[in-house]
Amino acid sequence: MAWLKDPEGPGHPKLGLAYKLLRKFNRSLMSTWFRELDIVDNENIPHDGGIMFVAWHPSGLIDPVLLHASLPGKLSILAKHTLFDLPILGRLFSAAGALPIYRAVDSGDEEKAKENNTTMLENVGNEISNGGRLLLFPEGKTHSEANVHKAKTGAARIMLMALRNAELSGKPKPNLIPVGLHYSNSQKFRERGAVILERPMSLPELPPLEEDKEQQSLNDKEWVKSVTQSIESELKRASLSKTSWEERRLIWLARSVVHAERAVQSGEKIQRPSFSESVIGARRMRAGWEYYNTHNPTKISQLVDKSKDHFAELESIEATPYDVAAKPEKPGFFGYLGALISWIWVGAWMFGLVTWSAILGNVPPYQANYLTMWQLKKRGVSDSIHSTLKVGSAVIMFPIWWVFVSLAVTVIFLATESPVYILLNKHWLLALFTKINPVLMFLVLMIWWPISGKLHMKLYSRLVRNWRNLKRWKNWRRNEQHWQELQLRQREIGGLLIKLGDGLILPGDDDWSEPFTGDDDFQNVQLRV
Repeated sequence: MAWLKDPEGPGHPKLGLAYKLLRKFNRSLMSTWFRELDIVDNENIPHDGGIMFVAWHPSGLIDPVLLHASLPGKLSILAKHTLFDLPILGRLFSAAGALPIYRAVDSGDEEKAKENNTTMLENVGNEISNGGRLLLFPEGKTHSEANVHKAKTGAARIMLMALRNAELSGKPKPNLIPVGLHYSNSQKFRERGAVILERPMSLPELPPLEEDKEQQSLNDKEWVKSVTQSIESELKRASLSKTSWEERRLIWLARSVVHAERAVQSGEKIQRPSFSESVIGARRMRAGWEYYNTHNPTKISQLVDKSKDHFAELESIEATPYDVAAKPEKPGFFGYLGALISWIWVGAWMFGLVTWSAILGNVPPYQANYLTMWQLKKRGVSDSIHSTLKVGSAVIMFPIWWVFVSLAVTVIFLATESPVYILLNKHWLLALFTKINPVLMFLVLMIWWPISGKLHMKLYSRLVRNWRNLKRWKNWRRNEQHWQELQLRQREIGGLLIKLGDGLILPGDDDWSEPFTGDDDFQNVQLRV
């Protein structure tokens, strides 16, 4: 994927070397963590003026690291002040532009926390008014629920200060931009992710400045309350918020059925959509669902029950809507043989230098990290911070292991008493390896371990895809009658969903009108005449 370019010119703070290096590291980390990552609608970012990005917070450290890597320009991030006390991670937070926020629950001194936060909010507001960029998670905490939690007032308070400072100084008006974070599974390695940049929010007029300080405070509080409610609504819309993960799962599976059925109806070959395309499809599905739940719930109740039964049956045979739609009329032996040969071919390539290097350089710290997380989970660590600890410990464990194994391999190859050294010197060509400068070998190895890990993952991804395809062919060749029943049922469900969707004006349609700030998508859905 292509990362977004940083803005240039007057009014845009320059990026320091430490910030650039850390962001480069975060980008490498995220491109490794996710097998597919999309950044969508970057044209919604205005070139002039400061920006506050707001996002929901479902996945601990993954969220700020991903957004620090994805969002252009110098980005400041608010984080609990206790995180800055952590060894190594605290320094990384500071280098990344993070700013401490003080909570009474963490410090025990409510008055001191309020005082520190007031000063910090004023400084941040001033920074945004001068063209700075801030990332904030208005929920105030990470969580594992499927819906957005109640937003805190901090984001609106900072925005009020920034807008007022910009107005008084005659500088461009800052913007407030919601960000949709979407993961196929943020807790699992090599899943898919998408960052959706929403349009800037429309904010109410600033409260006029009053001589009466008490009246001014009341007016400001009303403005902050209104904007906070709008932020919460916008985050719910941007994140496709639902009351349960089961409802979110149902929406995504229904989106998959619609995508497959449209391909079948058009006669086109069924292609897997990108994750960002899937997010847009899920947004349309959610908007339509919420519309009918509000205006005509009986119209879709039977369809929802039928869909649930269908998806449950697919899960029981380890199949997906794509498997049902893509099944050939006659899945012959040669198709299965082709899938088997493809899997064996990729597997054979994996047992070369790359894979063995990847195993030596990356499996021990990976397993150590896994065992650490397993122990912490046994002790009751919540899912909401599990990914934070997972990434944090990996950042520490992997470099330590690379240093150790680089030293060990250098000694094994270059120490004159080493059996490997003696063996290599039995052949003039292999003996050249023993002449390499030890420092150079150590540095090359330090670079090679992560590179070999990435190369291995590409091979592994192909192997997994080919294995799934092999299982798919094996499934197709079983119980032909059952597959025909699944296809007929899925086509019926897909046809009904398409008919219902085509009868509505939904997000992405040419005649769709984006909802006003604070309104949900379903509030703008209309019946098509």
